[in-house]
Amino acid sequence: RDWVNWTWLSGDHIVEQHVHNLDVAHWFFGKTPVKALGFGSRQRRVTGDQFDNFSIDFVYDDGRHMHSTCRQINGCTNSVSEYFSGTKGFSNSSSDNSAKETNLVDKNGKVIWTYADAVKSEKLPADPISPYVQEHVDLIWAIRTGNQIVEAENTAISTLTAIMGRISAYTGKAVTWEEMLNSDLRVGPKPEELAFAKKYEMVLKPQIAVAGTSKE
Repeated sequence: RDWVNWTWLSGDHIVEQHVHNLDVAHWFFGKTPVKALGFGSRQRRVTGDQFDNFSIDFVYDDGRHMHSTCRQINGCTNSVSEYFSGTKGFSNSSSDNSAKETNLVDKNGKVIWTYADAVKSEKLPADPISPYVQEHVDLIWAIRTGNQIVEAENTAISTLTAIMGRISAYTGKAVTWEEMLNSDLRVGPKPEELAFAKKYEMVLKPQIAVAGTSKE
């Protein structure tokens, strides 16, 4: 029941939850970052070994950057959103508000696309379908029609991106994509350690990462 607070079970919340935002960025950039440098901290958690917050700078081979932040702390203002800024303007795909408020803005601050525009030109529903409903609609459609939706590779890439950011925050060091592809990292107790702890009703002691000293 406490699995979500342990890195070896959940991957930490940058992997378990924030990976969905990284997945959006992966779709937008169409490529993987080549390096990550970030930090995080543990302020209020009382169980497990994971952090409360992360701030990661992901760097791409063409010089673009993605600043990715996430936090799980009660009593704070929350935001689940993605903003992409370029030479011609920026996009707001925030899910903090209704999808009806999603828009594109040019460099002069003029709104050039809204969801209402898409309702007319792309025949989208006037009331946006919740993504948490749509994913099940797509799954059932795939099962009933036999049209497979294969997302295994994208899932693996987004997950590895999140792990790269986590390792950088845990260690305080820059981590490259090549290092991740060649990593033999293993987290969590070995099977025999779990069996021993269960047999003698022992509680596993968390090993909390400290930047500058942790190796993984």
